[in-house]
Amino acid sequence: MHAQATETLQHVTDEKSALPSRARWYRIRTITYWTFTFLLAFELVAGSLWNFLQIEWVRVQMSHLGYPLYLTCILGVWQIGGAAVIIAPRFPRLKEWAYAGSFFNFTGAVASHRLAGDGVLAWLAPLVFSIFVIVSWGLRPADRRLPNPGLAPEARPLAWVVPVGILLFLLVASYLTLPAGPPPYYQAAPR
Repeated sequence: MHAQATETLQHVTDEKSALPSRARWYRIRTITYWTFTFLLAFELVAGSLWNFLQIEWVRVQMSHLGYPLYLTCILGVWQIGGAAVIIAPRFPRLKEWAYAGSFFNFTGAVASHRLAGDGVLAWLAPLVFSIFVIVSWGLRPADRRLPNPGLAPEARPLAWVVPVGILLFLLVASYLTLPAGPPPYYQAAPR
């Protein structure tokens, strides 16, 4: 009888000690989520403004990487839109797209700088911001996530044969149909 009372008391004590740690974990998770989300949104908004204004730093970077300057306007629109969607409540599917676009933006910057032969100082910042995207996405609260549709049925190994075959066929067909010269509508700029 004494052992049973001790077990019950121990169980109640364990539950009480577990509650504060669960609440503390939730608080830490929420603070971490909003910290990384705020920093991510700030970078997207600042980058958008820099792109729209085409400040000298942006013009030099775009020229160095070989991108046309009009790309800054396209990126600026998507960056400000992505920041708005990530910060706003609701729209979980749109948030998934905004996170994916932000990840592509930052990892594309890392790849561009690496392929241009730039040193670590050039691609470290976009790499850090791509990590911010992952942390913000991973820690987002349940009301900012897509509902869980359940696990997809496991695909049979032979189910991949047709899609891979189609992809290979399209690669060969696109290689065999490469154009031989400039497009017919292309005209050199007048000098």
